[in-house]
Order: sequence, then structure tokens, then C-alpha cells
Amino acid sequence: MRLALAQQEVRAGSLERNVDRAVSAIERAAADSADCVALPEIFNVGYFAFDAYARNAEPLGGPTHERIRETAVANDVAVLAGTVVEDLEASAAAGESVPETEGLANTAVLFDADGDRRLVYRKHHLFGYDSAEAEMLVPGETVPTAEVGGHTVGVTTCYDLRFPALYRRLLDAGATLVLVPSAWPYPRVEHWKLLPRARAVENLLYVGAVNGSATFEDAALVGRSTVYDPWGTPVATTDDAPGVVTADCDPGRVEAVREEFPALDDRR
Repeated sequence: MRLALAQQEVRAGSLERNVDRAVSAIERAAADSADCVALPEIFNVGYFAFDAYARNAEPLGGPTHERIRETAVANDVAVLAGTVVEDLEASAAAGESVPETEGLANTAVLFDADGDRRLVYRKHHLFGYDSAEAEMLVPGETVPTAEVGGHTVGVTTCYDLRFPALYRRLLDAGATLVLVPSAWPYPRVEHWKLLPRARAVENLLYVGAVNGSATFEDAALVGRSTVYDPWGTPVATTDDAPGVVTADCDPGRVEAVREEFPALDDRR
């Protein structure tokens, strides 16, 4: 599977323009033969634009998801619609399964190339330190996977990287590739380089960590979207400017690495 990480520019609160950028990135990646494209965390309004969350929250299948779904179909490519702020009450009213019947969630949706929704993941670990995220959002409860491009794909979001037990749950579910939409800021560059690599090494699988390219009033994102192979080797990466990172992720390589170095068999 050819995986593309769309490190797009994100402007605070500029929903329509940000979605346009996402669509353009998907189209460019598809033209470069990508099979799956991943977008960053809260790519439509910007993670640090907390005052825009409530007024731009959408249910599952809302305008942002529908635009991305249509783009996936038009370009014959699977798309992880990064994350958006989900209105849980509106989703529940539409008959969706939600962790709570009210509030907001940080929600990722994976569409396949036919536009079918294959996976919904709501961020489990909300950033602490009295952050606005922890005050405003409801954490997710489930850890789903989906079969895409020969991989069993799982999703975690940004701060989830600091909680390795979550990745063990994905491993036990058969994951061979984990996509990590993020809005990782300066100055924690070394953490951003270390944690997804460690998750790849520990679980002997691919990790695609996709960040945004953005400057907010109180933060700037480090960019550096990277694909790590099952040995933890960075096979494709970039700097902090907008761009698309592409790498071939062979599910057979996961099996081969696990056979060559069967550390997972020694778990107790």
C-alpha cells in the first residue's frame, strides 16, 4: 500500500479554506498513486482554535466528512479524514453509536476508496495540564480496526502516543499499520520523533504520524510527518512546511520482521 501523509497548512477557524487544502492534498497524493491518504488532527478548523470548536462541530457524515468522502470516491483512494470536532448529540440523533449523548469529541473517520466509512475513532487521551481540550471534549471508548490496502489499520490521535497500552490493544486486534493524526507543537520536537518510532518498534508495525503545518496565537506545529517501518526506521519524512509525505507500506514486511525478530512471542 502506498501511504501518503498530507501535512497541510491549517489556518485557525478557516474551515472552508482548510477543507479546500485537504481536498487538494488528497488529489495530489492520488495523482502520485497513493492508495491511502491521512490528514492531520482537526484539520478543518485547527487544533488550537478552541473558540471555533463549538460553532464548527459536526455530526458524523456532516459537511466536512461528506466533502472528504466525495473526494475519496472521485480519486479512487482511501482517506483518513484526520480528525474533526464531532457534535455527539447530533450524531446520536442521526442514529450513530456515541460514547455520550451530548458534548464534543475529537473524531477520526476512515473512508475507503468507495466512500464507505470503515472506521470511527474518538481520541482516548485528552491533553492534560488544565487544557481546553480536556475541558471541552469527551474521550472515546472503542479501539476499532479496518482492513484497507492489505493492512489491518488502527488509528490513535496525537497525545495518545504517550500511552503505549493503547497500541498493545491495537496489536492484539491484528494491526499492522497505525495512523496518527496530530497537531504536535514546538518545542517538543524530540518527543514527536521518539514516540511514534517507539510505538513502531514495540509493536513491530508501521506507524504513519501525520502532523499539520500551522502557526496559532499560542503555538506552532513542528510538522515532520513521518512513516516508520516495523523496525522503527523512518522511511519518509519532511520538515515543518506544507507537503505530502509518501511511502510504500508492505503488509508482508510486518510479517517478515515479526518472524525474524519474534519479540512479541515473549510477552507475559
